[in-house]
Amino acid sequence: MNETLKTLLNHRSIRSFTKQHIPQEQVNLLISAAQHAATSNFFQQYSIIGVTDPEKKKALAEIGNQHYIAEADRLFVLVIDMHRNAKIAEAKEQPTDVLSSTDFFFRAFSDTVIAAQNIVAAAESLGLGTVYLGSILNDPQAVIDLLKLPKFTFPAFGIAIGYPDQSPQLKPRLPKEAVYFENEYQSPQHPLEELENYDHDVNQYYDLRDANRRVDTFTNQIAKAVSGKQSEAKKRMLETLRSQGLVKY
Repeated sequence: MNETLKTLLNHRSIRSFTKQHIPQEQVNLLISAAQHAATSNFFQQYSIIGVTDPEKKKALAEIGNQHYIAEADRLFVLVIDMHRNAKIAEAKEQPTDVLSSTDFFFRAFSDTVIAAQNIVAAAESLGLGTVYLGSILNDPQAVIDLLKLPKFTFPAFGIAIGYPDQSPQLKPRLPKEAVYFENEYQSPQHPLEELENYDHDVNQYYDLRDANRRVDTFTNQIAKAVSGKQSEAKKRMLETLRSQGLVKY
């Protein structure tokens, strides 16, 4: 066990932050860590928007319906970005149609996710707290408009970063046997029985988003999620992607 592994295995989502500011030198290190992440074909198809405008932070908090988005000292929006490379191709008098392909979208999405995880790992190694913000996709078009994202870009998620003002329990993860297989996929035969002990562990976990209330079981959460209704904005996500010039074929 080394310090890197200790940091990775101690990951917790932090949703309450102190008012202490993160030094700019550390912010620069986080961006540098992102830039040193692996990238498909060295295309580096992502961008990071640091949102410092209080009104824009408030707007993102309203979109995500999470007050702590506006309360974190640093707020990053990770952007799937093929716009930069499209401009390069145009300057080289080359077509850009391939950037609308599902293939290129997945390459760019992978770049964005890997860069984001480097930010989170680096931040936590510095004693900072982080939380991923998939909630900004409650209304992706509103985020696109707010951040003035051009064609061939799309907001993937946000990351709120600050000095932690809470110390949540370590959230239990699925047993290794449920996620790791050798040589071929193994479908669960009796998932409710196989995950009974894990359901109990999750039920005992306290989520500080709702103090003094135990979290529901994992299998119940999955059942509720797939039976729930999506917002109209989420139903239009593919339409929004295509209006950005993405995933057209």
